[in-house]
Amino acid sequence: MDKPEIIKFPAWLRKTIPVGGGQAVEDCLVDLRLDTVCRGARCPNRLDCLSRGRAAFMVMGPRCTRSCRFCAIANGEPPPLDPEEPVRLAEAVKRLGLRHAVVTSVTRDDLPDGGAGHFAEVVRRIRGRAPETTVEILAPDFRGDEAAWEVAVDAAPDVFNHNLETVKRLYEKVRPQADYDLSLALLDFARERRPEMTTKSGLMLGLGEELDEIVDAARDLRGVGVDAIVVGQYLQPKSDRALPVERFVKPGEFADLERELLGLGFRSVACSPFVRSSYNAEEAFLRMGEAP
Repeated sequence: MDKPEIIKFPAWLRKTIPVGGGQAVEDCLVDLRLDTVCRGARCPNRLDCLSRGRAAFMVMGPRCTRSCRFCAIANGEPPPLDPEEPVRLAEAVKRLGLRHAVVTSVTRDDLPDGGAGHFAEVVRRIRGRAPETTVEILAPDFRGDEAAWEVAVDAAPDVFNHNLETVKRLYEKVRPQADYDLSLALLDFARERRPEMTTKSGLMLGLGEELDEIVDAARDLRGVGVDAIVVGQYLQPKSDRALPVERFVKPGEFADLERELLGLGFRSVACSPFVRSSYNAEEAFLRMGEAP
């Protein structure tokens, strides 16, 4: 039997593990029976966030109806929606004293509205329980259903985030059940319907894209008015369906890319190996408030 290949990370992808902290967050999540994308997606920043009393919530169950080839979240038949989950999540936000709450989800193509109503209820409950907290949702594409888009966007989160993830050429390989132009259309819809709301998206490097393709994708995002962009290194999950890392991008290349993307007019740009949509999302949101 062949041994699994051991991938050696370059020095810049080795993180110091924080000592202590995070237990209060873990206890709260267990007590309130909540999932996090930090754990579900095996985020490399998880312990860092926990040590600072943060977590990015993942609603609508632990299993996804899609099978994107970059993601660590399990796919398969998901459980029924838990109508009390928004109440418990809002309670967690209050208990943890979060100033900025990030809420994402698995993709629920099995639901008539793709879970848009559940997202809206989460936003409403957080606003009722912790009115001083800003809310960011990282939404799926809801299969292009504009009625569902209306429900999610009209919940009026402070940040509406939908990740493009990769360049158009690689969509069939990386996101076979998604559509590049549909994702852009959702972000355009959000900006047009709620121009006061911040829109945000993210991309990954290391899947075989060319630099000019990343810049073109960023231009497409600016073309539909996206305010904030994050770009990080793709890391292969422990999954049989996961794509291998084609290249580990050096920090200097990320820095060069960040300068180029800032020139496109985004209000907030974050490019570095460990950047993720939900990581340091509060700081990114504050930077947008300071931007001209």
